[in-house]
Amino acid sequence: MTTPLTLHYDEYGEAGKPALIILHGFFASSRNWRAIARQLQTEYHIFVPDQRNHGTSPHAEPMDYPTMAQDMVDFLQQQGLPKAHFLGHSMGGKVAMWLALHHPERIDKLVVADISPTAYQHSFDNTIEALKAIPLHQIKNRKQADFYLSQTLHDESYRQFLLQNLVLQHGEYQWRVDLDIFQRNADNIVSFPAPKSEKPYTEPALFLGGAESDYIRENDVYRYFPNAIIKYLPNAAHWLHVQAPDEFCEQVKAFLR
Repeated sequence: MTTPLTLHYDEYGEAGKPALIILHGFFASSRNWRAIARQLQTEYHIFVPDQRNHGTSPHAEPMDYPTMAQDMVDFLQQQGLPKAHFLGHSMGGKVAMWLALHHPERIDKLVVADISPTAYQHSFDNTIEALKAIPLHQIKNRKQADFYLSQTLHDESYRQFLLQNLVLQHGEYQWRVDLDIFQRNADNIVSFPAPKSEKPYTEPALFLGGAESDYIRENDVYRYFPNAIIKYLPNAAHWLHVQAPDEFCEQVKAFLR
């Protein structure tokens, strides 16, 4: 049993409203969900934690789904919440799914954004190596960091997303994430280990995918979540909450109600 961490979190809405916990993806943080949380805060008391090794939360290993789901059990206890609605995107969706499969009593309603209980084949090796290759002691601004990154990663919006983890401290740029920890644990993030029990989560769960993304694997979803509702947002890909925020929030609110 790992020692419980005290995760940094942002909070929105009023206590007494239904609790909603939003879980970000790999390389992201609570700040990426500010706009969505503000749209949802009229109806929910929202907590957006930085998961372990992300944002300003503590760095600790291992970083895998059983451990991060336990972080959420600990987080609920720390907040005095017996259970909550969970909304998870990408890595955060896998954390929420693992929690639902092993601690269903902690889940009020479950929303999973553009991810499945699937072991994917892609790798983060190139991304992490590209970030490590930036000569931090030489760069004077983010534009220079972006130039180095652009030699390997050609998607500008993805580079800007990654560079949110670059912070200026004492006059020098450094990563707020530990890239060595990310490198050692990236395979855990891409995978989804076999649940300890084959018992599915039988409550309704909303799986929202981007119509231009291929992360939703319906057979895998129904295997573990037989009563899943799967919907796709048009004109959106993996970052559906950024590309179609209004439609995203409408679907989430309709399901949670």
